[in-house]
Amino acid sequence: MANNEITKYSPKLNTIPLKKFTATEMNLFFSIISKMRDRKDETVRFTFSKLKDLSEYKPTANKRFVNDLRKTYKKILDLKFIDQNANGLDETVFVLFSKFTIRGTADEPYVDIKIYEEALPLLNNLEEWVRYSLHEFNNINSTYAKTAFRLLKQYRTTGFAYFKKDEFRELLDIPKSYSNAEVTRTVLKTIQKNLDEFFDDLTITPIHKKGRGNPIAAYQFTFKPEERKQDDFKFVESAAKPSAKTTHQEVATDWSKKEASQLDSDNPDLNNILTQIDEVHA
Repeated sequence: MANNEITKYSPKLNTIPLKKFTATEMNLFFSIISKMRDRKDETVRFTFSKLKDLSEYKPTANKRFVNDLRKTYKKILDLKFIDQNANGLDETVFVLFSKFTIRGTADEPYVDIKIYEEALPLLNNLEEWVRYSLHEFNNINSTYAKTAFRLLKQYRTTGFAYFKKDEFRELLDIPKSYSNAEVTRTVLKTIQKNLDEFFDDLTITPIHKKGRGNPIAAYQFTFKPEERKQDDFKFVESAAKPSAKTTHQEVATDWSKKEASQLDSDNPDLNNILTQIDEVHA
């Protein structure tokens, strides 16, 4: 049975690197996220069978599943979210879940999960959001491509995404030892290969800045924008339609035009992109 689940959350969740997460752990994490949305601070119960179905988990043994759940939660505990005021003088650091109880010995094994109070805005009453098909995400094997997929979905209605080099490396958890050539060979080519089917006309361009050696300053992604009301099940039949009750305007988080324009004003490709962004937001 096709998984027609939509994962939807605040763009702030995309700013936290999922360091050392495996593909299976990412699938479990975002499957949980998909069902925690708009559940406020209630404890949400996931039966093993439901969570396996959502995450399209392949192994059948519950002992292995519990072990994967345990490892996933330990890595979730390492994710630190920061709520900071405008001047940077006040901040709160918090974790995502306040409860994660595994009951593998129950007649119907389950896991109970509750969101931490400070994390409620990440999944509730969203004014802007990232959304995508959980099925598509689950079936991307590369962790680099999985992360790039959800980052690009943040800009799905504009077709432009731009990341400073250090930010890109941090978000994708790229080893510091990788040279620019290794990033191109190991990371960018993998992303291109895995995401071509999900983003029409996907182009990845390293942006260079002036200086000795023409160093890379950022990575630019362009693709054909999706319509604001287009569903996310491009390759899944019988997709659930967006709710007619949705009243919030869909907002694609803007990427830093100001930072991009400071890199190299003589770059014709970049200038063309910036012009198109002006047209999209006009």
